[in-house]
Amino acid sequence: MSVWALGLNHTTAPLDLRGRFAFALDQIAPTLHSLRSSFAGNSHPQVEAAIISTCNRTEIYCASEHIALDHTFGWLAQSGGVAPALLRSHAYTLHDDEAARHAFRVASGLDSMVLGEAQILGQMKDAVRAAETAGALGSTLNQLFQRSFAVAKEVRTATEIGAHSISMAAAAVRLAGQLFEDLRKTRVLFVGAGEMIDLAATHFAAKEPKAIAIANRTLERGEKLASRFGGEAMRLADLPARLAEFDIVISCTASTLPIIGLGAVERALKARKHRPMFMVDLAVPRDIEPEVKALEDIYLYTVDDLAQVVQQGQANRQAAVAQAEVIIDAGVQSFMHWLGQRGTVPLIQQLNAQADEWRAAEMARARKLLAKGESIDAVLEAMSRGLTQKMMHGAMAELHAGDAASREQTAQTLSRLFLRKER
Repeated sequence: MSVWALGLNHTTAPLDLRGRFAFALDQIAPTLHSLRSSFAGNSHPQVEAAIISTCNRTEIYCASEHIALDHTFGWLAQSGGVAPALLRSHAYTLHDDEAARHAFRVASGLDSMVLGEAQILGQMKDAVRAAETAGALGSTLNQLFQRSFAVAKEVRTATEIGAHSISMAAAAVRLAGQLFEDLRKTRVLFVGAGEMIDLAATHFAAKEPKAIAIANRTLERGEKLASRFGGEAMRLADLPARLAEFDIVISCTASTLPIIGLGAVERALKARKHRPMFMVDLAVPRDIEPEVKALEDIYLYTVDDLAQVVQQGQANRQAAVAQAEVIIDAGVQSFMHWLGQRGTVPLIQQLNAQADEWRAAEMARARKLLAKGESIDAVLEAMSRGLTQKMMHGAMAELHAGDAASREQTAQTLSRLFLRKER
């Protein structure tokens, strides 16, 4: 059994290209079905698969008897509507121990834009549950991910990898504080009501802004989040008319198209008499049209723009990274040992089936002898002798066959298997 992975992330691909391969959680099941169906009719009919898609990465993990990286690459390029050559120039491919090590590093927060951040672990668990629900997760990938979660837990327990980390939400607060002298005098609008917006709202609420509002497609969900921060909820459709009211706009939705356009922002600036607006687009694909950034009184940041801020303090965690890598190496070795043993499973199954066949034959023979009135001792003697002869027949035949060298090799193997002393 082999494992392979391919993907692109914040270090290998620009934001707009990553946006082409972003899958919302409710898209994972049909996307996995499409991927696995693409293998039908070739030499990889039973491919396990899982997809991890976040604002910083999209990764596909697969497992099958044989690695099929080229096929997976072609499928992903087609799904994103890009040329395979363009995708290859920004993607990475991994297999077996490299794929396992990468999965363990991602789960542990070592491959994140925010070194040591914990959010990716929850996102990976969501992706695994989605793959399992879709029927795409087999024993091999299940082992890979369960072991990655265990390694991540050990890394967090045994090291200080998460110490001093700056989240994307905290970075947004820091940048807003550089633009506005007093955040308590600002009005903040959050667009969306997902996990990232929840985190961002928590950080901004701690600064006690003058007003907080949540704009969401589903009003009920927006109201639930707004009530936690003493804010108001509005429908997404009302956003363009009310955009001018807010000094800070943080957006992160699952929309496949921008929901805040250049025209809406221009009208808001005019109504604000060109007072500055601070905007953060945490969505992939983008929620805010990129042309907005060129407006004179707009300070627009994307997830990639926040990279420099969140990397501050990384030097303080290098010792923890070294400790984490040791834990990950041990986890990789353990997984590869397990994966190697999986190759003997068919043989073990065949041996068990053969042994069951012999046992059934001897049991049937014993029942017949008992029915004829044979003594129990005689029947047991015959059954044990019959089983022994069946078990030893193949070994004895091999021992007497072939040339002297092969007989010597067979003798050593049989001695090791059958003449082991009890310890």
